[in-house]
Amino acid sequence: MDFNDIIGYSLRIGVLISAALLVFGILLLFINNGSNGLSLSQITALKSPINSSIITPAGVVEGVQTLNPISIIFLGLMVLIATPVLRIVLGIMDFAKQRDALYTIITVIVLFNVIFAIAILPYLVGK
Repeated sequence: MDFNDIIGYSLRIGVLISAALLVFGILLLFINNGSNGLSLSQITALKSPINSSIITPAGVVEGVQTLNPISIIFLGLMVLIATPVLRIVLGIMDFAKQRDALYTIITVIVLFNVIFAIAILPYLVGK
């Protein structure tokens, strides 16, 4: 199997898993309307009480275990964000396999920039 095929499949699978999680979370929201302390109209309001800036990955995993609809939706968004990051990692592997040092280094720098923007920068800006 060609490496480009692997990259293509990983992107497709990531998007499909993300979409399935998002749809499942939204369906749970409709089914459990108001059962977790928030009504659907409160969640979808412009001034929603859900503050996404304080939701952590550990909190999402904990919420998914209890089938919390908001946590499942956030997991779907996390998978969607992780999909292009996986593509960058696969690109590094492909360039390293081809022994293309320049593009391997450039892609590692791109990965560092993305990880910095996703994981580190929010903490630096928030302080």
